[in-house]
Amino acid sequence: MSAPFRVGVVMASAVGNAVHTLPLLHSLKHHRPETHVTWVMQPGPAGLVRGHPAVDEILLFDRKRGSRGLLELRRALAARPFDVVINLQAYFKAGMVTALARAPVKLGYDRARARDLTWLFSTERLAPRPRAHVQDEYLEFAEHLGAPVRLEWGIGPTDEERERHAGLLPPFADGPTVALVLGTTRPEKEWPAERYAELVDALAVDFGARGVLVGGRSPREEEAAAVIRARAARPPLDLREWDLRRVAYLLDRADVLVTPDTGPLHLGVALGTPTVSLMGYTNPRRFGPYRRFLDLVVDAFGDPGEEYSASAGHRPGRMERITVEEVAGKVALALSRYPRSVP
Repeated sequence: MSAPFRVGVVMASAVGNAVHTLPLLHSLKHHRPETHVTWVMQPGPAGLVRGHPAVDEILLFDRKRGSRGLLELRRALAARPFDVVINLQAYFKAGMVTALARAPVKLGYDRARARDLTWLFSTERLAPRPRAHVQDEYLEFAEHLGAPVRLEWGIGPTDEERERHAGLLPPFADGPTVALVLGTTRPEKEWPAERYAELVDALAVDFGARGVLVGGRSPREEEAAAVIRARAARPPLDLREWDLRRVAYLLDRADVLVTPDTGPLHLGVALGTPTVSLMGYTNPRRFGPYRRFLDLVVDAFGDPGEEYSASAGHRPGRMERITVEEVAGKVALALSRYPRSVP
């Protein structure tokens, strides 16, 4: 048996980026089955991929613990030599973690794309390229290491999870189930709560649809949910709980997902759930759905007829441009174009 090819992955960021990391890991593992992956990540996203067949080990980096968390991670990394460390983040703290790891090869972004001087922590760098979708940029690391790209996520619910969560969402014979995500990490990315209320009523009238709230219980999400309950004639089921495996189950069961730019958007796309993406603050060519359901994007980021690139920066104040009629039209398109046979 050949010795394991020990790969350390530094990606201690949000849920969407964790989803984007999985095809890279699948590519490396398929190319070299003896690959052993140790992933440095935050506690939240770790709940989504713990036990995943492409992830052999998780080292938690809890940035909320400050220097104590970094010291614990340093001790863990000191005991684990790697053949290569991949730094997927262009932030200084990720560069510090990369510096702490023991490996002859530390692979990062080229200087133009490496913010906060993180290129200084790399022994090898990707070839310079223009900005692209985040998923494409992650897959450049596979190409650099000679691994053919495999677009596999393997993120769906297990049989045990299906059995455990089966009572959450009873069968619904009247019409489709539309999952709704309210909150994100930044309020600029969110759609007004009163429009969700109008949307669930419109979908109930037009399609007999059942609305289901999915996501977390941050203060802004709680406030938005209260507005929806107060305004909607047919309030949606509220199944919000920030258990990411439970979220994956619910999105897998939905006929359509409606979401702003946040982790469940990319999780839904990876699961194959028809995803209506509400994009205004962030650039859909960089942060939107990857290759699937591009026809379901509600693009308030660009102006009519504008040809913008993936490098175009954030644009505040544009989520309010998205109308209920636009979103309902995309849901109708999803139902007609991507009918699901939901387990």
